[in-house]
Amino acid sequence: MTYSGRVTVGGPADVHELKDLMITKVAVGPMDNNAYLLRCRATDEQLLIDAADDAHTLLGTIGDDGIASVVTTHRHGDHWQALAEVVAATGARTHAGRDDAEGIPVPTDVLLDDGDTVRVGQVELTARHLVGHTPGSIALVYDDPHGHPHVFTGDCLFPGGVGNTRRDPEAFARLIHDVETRIFDVLPDETWVYPGHGDDTTLGAERPHLPEWHARGW
Repeated sequence: MTYSGRVTVGGPADVHELKDLMITKVAVGPMDNNAYLLRCRATDEQLLIDAADDAHTLLGTIGDDGIASVVTTHRHGDHWQALAEVVAATGARTHAGRDDAEGIPVPTDVLLDDGDTVRVGQVELTARHLVGHTPGSIALVYDDPHGHPHVFTGDCLFPGGVGNTRRDPEAFARLIHDVETRIFDVLPDETWVYPGHGDDTTLGAERPHLPEWHARGW
């Protein structure tokens, strides 16, 4: 089956099979959050991005192999409702942006700054700090050596715009600056974007609309 990135709460997961990495996307919870399970194909080590909700579904997706770590993209509660239960069941190490960790009620083992490396088996991801939606939001970039990059953006970038900045002009200016300089300016159009809610997109699909986003202010 071809990966589409379209998932629904209560429906099946969708799996994006890359040469070195398997990405399983599942939707959970009343806010239709996306959670992403990354599996290194060489070592079978797994990492979860956002234990958002419904620990039963997430642990079923993880399976008997467990996870080595879980990354919380930002402090908003809909992205960590199942974190305590998932960590208790798996013993996973927790990662989050340094400036958001205090807002996450599960202790963070690894504080992430811009440019830090997060590993899952032999695969490396790069943390990018994006300010505006929250003070410490983190995106994760996988620069696939066999193809185009992949970026997990949390709530900082979606199809159609950047994340919610609550009509705060300063927060919007900071977020769109960070998204442009740390995502759009350094990654190609083919880059696949996995957001915290809803369907996936590509940077190429969104890039032509950046002037519109600036003009409307959200």
